[in-house]
Amino acid sequence: MQTRLTRPLVLAALTLALGACATAAPERSGFLSGYEGLAARDNGGRARIREFRDEAALNSVRRVALTPAVLSEGADSRSPLTPDERRAVLREVDAQLCFELSERFEIVGAEQADADVRAAITWFEPTGRIASAASAASGFFIPGPIGLRAPGTLGGLGVEAEMRKTSDQRQIAAIAWARRAMAVGTDNPSLSRLGDALQFAEPFADTAAAVMTPKGLKSRDIDAKTDPCKAYGNRFQPGGMVARMITNLYIPDSRGEAAAKPASPEK
Repeated sequence: MQTRLTRPLVLAALTLALGACATAAPERSGFLSGYEGLAARDNGGRARIREFRDEAALNSVRRVALTPAVLSEGADSRSPLTPDERRAVLREVDAQLCFELSERFEIVGAEQADADVRAAITWFEPTGRIASAASAASGFFIPGPIGLRAPGTLGGLGVEAEMRKTSDQRQIAAIAWARRAMAVGTDNPSLSRLGDALQFAEPFADTAAAVMTPKGLKSRDIDAKTDPCKAYGNRFQPGGMVARMITNLYIPDSRGEAAAKPASPEK
């Protein structure tokens, strides 16, 4: 009975704290070629999304070149990233974009591409490590599918990305995406201060790829031997999932030094 009463009370208290957890990504980082066409998405879910797509231009894109992601100036001003941390977050964004886009387009070198895709991290908020341990522990005593996290643990990630026609560098799709972890929800706490940023790279890339994909384009089959993203390691990393089930914590998987360089294009 006590557990039944405690959980709703805790949920209610944390819900009141969500007002202080709004995303803080910049409206314009200056990275994109243009911002005029960006329109807010009404059904962005837990992320704040602004997007633009030129459907007619997208219909002519089948081969895409990927440019390594960058960290925009001031993105980590509140909590500066070390060189190793910067590489890890940028690598995860690169990996997830490669995974998602390669399921839709042929990944090639710049000289063969119909369009290029580039991205920049525009906002980074660290995950609170000490409070994350307490949040994870609460999961053992307050069972249920909805996790509870103290406001001090909530990290975040903001990314801007665009697709440009190779012929004239004209922007044909763009997205400004930002998400902060929720105090009540399914975002896993982490003992890594990069935890939330790394977790959010995948939903960002999934949304970005959808914005850049023409309607009706069929998905591509990925062969492990010729996977253009194999430099980033396995697309599915079971080790982190198993550890998460045991500890209630998100434990980042390392993508290795090989992933520090861009993935090789298809031949």
